Amino acid sequence: MTDQTEIPPDGPVNPIETDYEVGQDNIKASLGPFGLDVHNPVFVISGLTIVAFTVLTLALQEPASEWFTWLRDVITARFDWFFLTAGNIFVLVCLGLVVSPYGKVRLGGMDAKPDYSYAGWFAMLFAAGMGIGLMFYGVSEPLGHYAASVADTAGSPESWAPIGGAAGDAETSRRLGMAATIYHWGLHPWAIYAIVALALALFSYNKGLPLSVRSIFYPILGERVWGWWGHIIDILAVFATLFGLATSLGIGAEQANAGLEFLFGLPVSDPSKVFLIIAITAVALISVVAGLDAGVKRLSEINMVLAAALLLFIVFVGPTLQIITGFFGNLWAYAEYFIPLSNPVGRTDDNFRQGWTSFYWAWWISWSPFVGMFIARVSRGRTVREFITCVLIIPSVVSVFWMTAFGGTAITQLVADGYEGASTAALELQLFMVLQELPLTSIASFIGIFLVIVFFVTSSDSGSLVIDTITAGGKVNAPLPQRIFWCTLEGVVAIALLLGGGLAALQAMAVSTGLPFTVILLGACYSIVKGLASEPR
Repeated sequence: MTDQTEIPPDGPVNPIETDYEVGQDNIKASLGPFGLDVHNPVFVISGLTIVAFTVLTLALQEPASEWFTWLRDVITARFDWFFLTAGNIFVLVCLGLVVSPYGKVRLGGMDAKPDYSYAGWFAMLFAAGMGIGLMFYGVSEPLGHYAASVADTAGSPESWAPIGGAAGDAETSRRLGMAATIYHWGLHPWAIYAIVALALALFSYNKGLPLSVRSIFYPILGERVWGWWGHIIDILAVFATLFGLATSLGIGAEQANAGLEFLFGLPVSDPSKVFLIIAITAVALISVVAGLDAGVKRLSEINMVLAAALLLFIVFVGPTLQIITGFFGNLWAYAEYFIPLSNPVGRTDDNFRQGWTSFYWAWWISWSPFVGMFIARVSRGRTVREFITCVLIIPSVVSVFWMTAFGGTAITQLVADGYEGASTAALELQLFMVLQELPLTSIASFIGIFLVIVFFVTSSDSGSLVIDTITAGGKVNAPLPQRIFWCTLEGVVAIALLLGGGLAALQAMAVSTGLPFTVILLGACYSIVKGLASEPR
């Protein structure tokens, strides 16, 4: 891939009227002190603000915890309709592009060839987009929705079930629980990622602009995108990326700690979690130094192999027939309840809509600069149709099968076997309690812990690469010390949020940065269409 830095304010060309090569001629590199390649004021403002936030959170842990909880609840309650509506728009835009003539446009130009094979590409897509979340929520969310749906009282103003009460009906509750889970891990989150990734790839590879979020808005802002409007967009992208990553890293540390306590007796405590974050961040630094191909790509492929092995283990030693038939049944349930679950108005299921869906959409959106830019970096040479189909459909199907295998096994253990170990355990321990009822518990649990750690590492190192690209003005190979700085800062922020409020603090920062970035994504939808309209097909 080609190195790119910021186009100076006095020299950008109109990207809608030029091709990649002409755009490259207008790109000029400039190094700062000590050989660093930073984009001021984005790097300085982002870095100093995040450092100040971290110091205050660590110094004022008790008031910070209360504030984080309040912030999360206010945003998810007051803006639930906005998150749901925006999520629906992203899905519709993606599906529309697939069937439109714009689907023939090739990212990088008509003669561009893919940089990676399908196997390597899929591995990086999956590892970057969903890793830790699938490990943490693969058991807990289907099981939690099932239990809540069984206990639901129809007509209650705080009713859980978004499509009506299902009290006492175990089979209907299973279908409701799986449909709700798949809704959170299917088309909507991957559409969010696809919008950002497609916009970045289009305006970088086809229009010759820097690989930075501000470039997406050239059709809207024109040359103002190189001024403060662009600075604000990139700073928001840095905040969203770093805090979205910190949420996932904190969740990963909690689950890894729970697994190590389950297997080896390592105490579940703040010092243990801090130690894990430090140790895993150190491994991520090694991967960052190795680079994209030697580091992230190799770890992603390891992830894919181990995740597939654990998934197949569950399928073959768990309720095999239930998993296979449940996969198709769950897909049908997802399709059947898709519109009620997506409906943003007239709902009474506050706990589900605000506590689950709003948080998830904000979390995915806060992750979108990171995942989107990472996907864009590895997707050059694909057509728009191929890109959206693979980014939207294939990971969604894999997520459905994963949730069916892990969540379905947990529900079957509860319903058919009367085993309540998983349903009564803490969220971060539920995966290991399910594995406890299966053969080869120690081996499977160790693989589960290792997967959490490697997903942790791939998220951290690829995230630091993305943040560094943004703060270097779109340069994809900025000096190594900058990548080390951002990778280290991600770990420090995750520690600060864990100590300053735990899971509530992690969730609060994800939703607070996801809210303003939702507006940016809606603008990106318009820019994509405008940019594709000028491309040869």
